Amino acid sequence: MSYDGVPGLVETKVAHGETTLVVDPARLIEAALHLRDEHGFGFLSDVSAADYLGWGEQQVAGYLGTTAGRDINQPGTNGLARRPAAKPKRFSLSYHLLALRPGAPRVRLQTWIDDGEPVESVVKVWPTADWHEREVWDLMGVNIVNHPNRVRILLEDDWEGHPLRKDYPVGGEPVRFSGEE
Repeated sequence: MSYDGVPGLVETKVAHGETTLVVDPARLIEAALHLRDEHGFGFLSDVSAADYLGWGEQQVAGYLGTTAGRDINQPGTNGLARRPAAKPKRFSLSYHLLALRPGAPRVRLQTWIDDGEPVESVVKVWPTADWHEREVWDLMGVNIVNHPNRVRILLEDDWEGHPLRKDYPVGGEPVRFSGEE
């Protein structure tokens, strides 16, 4: 299926049985409306965000998998140390779309934003985005504008910060177990 007419399309990637359409954040709503109205993606199943702070600054090495499996206690590079490919901006926002018809493809609508950069809410396109966008704002601090009810959904109202960001301070208050003095 061709998605060449999607407004603001920057890149198309196909992997793992799913197509990812990367769009300009300024044209996210146009792209969402196009995919809903022209391609039949009437259901938004999830919105997820990823923080790539510091991505690509250090070399990484992984495990070499074989048909016999891998030994996670013996990490090794086998000479395959590499630097990961650069990311366009700090945060990726992925909107997972479904068309509710037999044989319909899975599509991920993705946009990249920097810290504090606003992105328009897609609630008016897919009402299910209401809770998903609140979770993304609550846990990652992504600036989703024009959301009808942008309040915390998982954390207490007086919580400071957004705990899934890579720059969120680790640690905090000591845990007190029952029965301890």
